[in-house]
Amino acid sequence: MYTQSALSAEERRRRRRRNKLLGLVASVLVAALAVVALVVVNGNRTPGKPGGKPSAAGQGRLDIRETVEKRPANTTGVMAFRFSSDDLTPGEAVEMPGMWATDKILAKGIRSTLAGFRIGTDASPGEEVWRLRLSGPICGYTRHVTGDHRTAVLSRESRDEDAPCNRVTFVDLDDGQKIWENVFPLNSDDVRRPSVTLTRATVAVTWGRGSEAYDMDEGRRLWRTKATGRCWDAGAAGGRALLVRVQCLHHKQSPNPWETTTYRVRKVDPRTGRVLWTYPVAAGVRDVRVPSADPAVLAVSAGENGFTELLSLDGQGRRRATISLRNTFYVGECNDEYYLVLDDCQTISVGNGQVFLRSEEVKGSGLYPSNWIIGFDLATGHTTEKFESGPNALLYPLRMSGDQLLGLRMSEDRISPSALVVLDPRTGAETPYFYFGVPLDGELLTHLKHNDVVVQDGRLFFGTRRAERPADGKEKSWEWLVLGMESGARRK
Repeated sequence: MYTQSALSAEERRRRRRRNKLLGLVASVLVAALAVVALVVVNGNRTPGKPGGKPSAAGQGRLDIRETVEKRPANTTGVMAFRFSSDDLTPGEAVEMPGMWATDKILAKGIRSTLAGFRIGTDASPGEEVWRLRLSGPICGYTRHVTGDHRTAVLSRESRDEDAPCNRVTFVDLDDGQKIWENVFPLNSDDVRRPSVTLTRATVAVTWGRGSEAYDMDEGRRLWRTKATGRCWDAGAAGGRALLVRVQCLHHKQSPNPWETTTYRVRKVDPRTGRVLWTYPVAAGVRDVRVPSADPAVLAVSAGENGFTELLSLDGQGRRRATISLRNTFYVGECNDEYYLVLDDCQTISVGNGQVFLRSEEVKGSGLYPSNWIIGFDLATGHTTEKFESGPNALLYPLRMSGDQLLGLRMSEDRISPSALVVLDPRTGAETPYFYFGVPLDGELLTHLKHNDVVVQDGRLFFGTRRAERPADGKEKSWEWLVLGMESGARRK
């Protein structure tokens, strides 16, 4: 369906039988592993009108979703969803930018298409419940979702891979309906990457020569700014607020452009475009990302590899604290692939007055590495609570759930189970959400550096950003594209 190849009816029947068997085997395996873990670990709508569907608890439909997860009745994890394909041809690569989940739908970007799949199924291309074909290949997206399950993506104006990335589409993830689509004036000769993000009631887009914002319901343009001189808007971060990164190139012919590049970060009123404050980042910085727009936290790279500092800002854009990552075990990571998603820092979590990072892997007395999560106070920069992964596992911060931190404990020995856990920053307590095992064919999906991870409505999803098959691959090859896990209590 997405690779211009087709499967015969007999192949589909064979695959469904095989998938059901695999799902059954995986569920039994996960249940058995969870028992072991319990012993070891203790335990098209009219614009401008509401959609008429429920929003995330405690939030309006135009707010950006911040779901507070509830603990399930039991901690045995089972497979909730799988999306896989066996029709990739040798040497073929498929871009799959963006993954979003609701209580019923798992949505995925696939080339020029957004596809929605029913959670609880074992799906393949062509078995989606909705499909939205865009003007051209997806070239930008945001991880943010509204309280009524809508998000935005960017696409090229045609199927040509070199066509300008100048379309923004606002879409309903429940039914795949296009709410509206707008065109912004990006030229085909502009090599700067555009970005899109969401904040309350507003969709904001930046591109090399300007920025603009749209009303979520009606799609009407609220404001537009234009680049001046050698400075341009180079990405926006959303959520509770709207921050825009401004990049300036002072000497065009410099052999090392980063040496003459400076950045500043602006807080912008999303409904008017008025600049509320500006924070000038020190010279010599090579990159700036925004793990959180409110409270404002910047990830700054002043070295050759990785982030060197995290900066927390107050409500007026003044620096509160500097958290140095130089010569430490601590790792700050943001997605730095082709798509510009300024606030896609899925292992940097901000909330409850703190920022949480993972440490590097350390080799202890056992056969496998371990690590920990550390909290830093945004007011002082001092360390707060530390959460150990324990032996034979690695621990990653995922996102806040209210004032609690959701963490992912991934097994390294493939014997003990992995787990979705809740970490309490006030007490240091860890509570298992559910334990799970990952079938061998799906293990690559759990490598967070190259894949997306989403926790939503009691489920954990891993999804690839790019599917590819080696040129010397076999005639048929199974590719796991998305894997979802949930508590077995949801099946009862």
